[in-house]
Amino acid sequence: MKQRSFPFLFCILLCAAGCGFQGESADLVLHNGLILTLDAADTEAQAVAVRGGRVIEVGAERAILNKYGAAQTVDLKGAVLVPGLMDAHAHFVGYAESLGAADLVGTTSEQEVLERAAAHAALFPDGWVVGRGWDQNDWDVQAFPSRHDGLDALFPDRPVVLERVDGHAVWANGAALALAGLGPDTRIEGGELLVDGQGTLTGVLVDGAADSMQAWVPEPDSTVRAGYMKEAARRLAAVGLTHITDAGLGPDDVAAIAALQESGEVPLRFSVMVADEPAALDHFLTQGPRIDTAGMLDVRAVKFYMDGALGSRGAALLEPYSDRPETQGLFLQDEAAYINKVTRTREAGFQVATHCIGDAAVRRVLGIYCDQLGGVNDLRWRIEHAQVVHREDVDAFAACTVIPSIQPTHATSDMYWAGQRLGRNRVRRAYIYKSLQAQLGWLPLGTDFPVEGISPLRTFYAAVVRKDVEGWPEGGFQNEESLDRLSALKGMTGWAALACFRENDLGQIAPGYRADFAVLDRNLLTAPEEDLLETRVLQTWIGGERVFERKPGSVVPSP
Repeated sequence: MKQRSFPFLFCILLCAAGCGFQGESADLVLHNGLILTLDAADTEAQAVAVRGGRVIEVGAERAILNKYGAAQTVDLKGAVLVPGLMDAHAHFVGYAESLGAADLVGTTSEQEVLERAAAHAALFPDGWVVGRGWDQNDWDVQAFPSRHDGLDALFPDRPVVLERVDGHAVWANGAALALAGLGPDTRIEGGELLVDGQGTLTGVLVDGAADSMQAWVPEPDSTVRAGYMKEAARRLAAVGLTHITDAGLGPDDVAAIAALQESGEVPLRFSVMVADEPAALDHFLTQGPRIDTAGMLDVRAVKFYMDGALGSRGAALLEPYSDRPETQGLFLQDEAAYINKVTRTREAGFQVATHCIGDAAVRRVLGIYCDQLGGVNDLRWRIEHAQVVHREDVDAFAACTVIPSIQPTHATSDMYWAGQRLGRNRVRRAYIYKSLQAQLGWLPLGTDFPVEGISPLRTFYAAVVRKDVEGWPEGGFQNEESLDRLSALKGMTGWAALACFRENDLGQIAPGYRADFAVLDRNLLTAPEEDLLETRVLQTWIGGERVFERKPGSVVPSP
């Protein structure tokens, strides 16, 4: 009897141990990968279980596979799983609509712009000719173009409006100017209409004047617009994005996104900033913040503009531009009117966000914010861009708990000419990402697409390496202000979530968090610098559903 008891007991123990094998159910298990959870302890794991669109457990490979029986099991084959990537400042609707315009990004001359505009016009032979993305700083002759140099001759009767890459200037032909009723004597508050030596309009309109011109361009109909949005969402999912903060939308835009989310045609999550337009403010502020329990579409912030862009010399500076001493840029808000709108926004329970690129704009807005906030707080008011900050104003971000919202690729796009605008000394106060991160200990990162490309991997590279895709400049542009790799990744995940009040369900891979993931072919935290731009997104998951998978031969959008 004693000899038989040992095998008998062993069988009992095996049975007892086996009773818990896959004893719990899950909808999805992803395993055999490196999981960067980005939780409070920056835990690394090998497998994750998902149920009901949320993470239920993260842990070791064998522990998760033994515990959970899943309806779907995905072998990551050694790939790296990170939280779904988030863009803390972008323009989804603007990007979608740009898909129907001539692509002028990367043009190297005025002539190339004209050639691309003509090719686009040939595809759409009726109506206005629209394009987006030119930047005179990339041309051999770095001067604003004139409609007299070829635009009017190419399009003598058909109206043309070509938007600059930053969205703060347009180049229009004579037909468009005539339809809009704009002439050399026109004055528009917060805008500039450039004239040539003969006093005639060149067709280049800056900030408020550009907005006046754009108002004349017909909107695409709802069906066409919906098609653009679906294609935009497909492209964004393909670069690993799962959540977008759209910086400035109206009621119709929000309704269109919500309808496409409901139909499943746009699976991305959104945090929306309301546009600073009377109809939009009246519509949303009277209703109060919209907090979506499904986690797909929140509307709880308002986006204001205080100045223009540096490239078009519309950013408001404390001292004149080095390469155009007669101007210090443009304030786009009357100060008293802005204070009234900010007060109204706060009283309605909305977060305040303001576009500030120049140091004069940053100083003005920080002063108004601090007057309203009175010190440390958790309202999470934001300054978008904060590209040039006077050294005397940096500490105000911490003193009043103001979030600097940064787009790192602006530095690597502007570095070729920023010194001309600002001068050798002042440019050292620009793109100070590390200094700004030190204020609150964290920093949300975005792209500002379509001003820049859509890829968050380019955001990471620009934040960490501060070089262009050719590896220039050696050592990086003002590299003392670069971010470390973990900070850059958190800036596109957990810190982006924190900036829009989503830190309790987005930005980490942890129990209770939504199952939003990006699967990468390498570890951004350890890959050699020269390999970072070769990183590929293999899969994108939102709420436990796969919305993108890279397959051999698949067409993936340009970053």
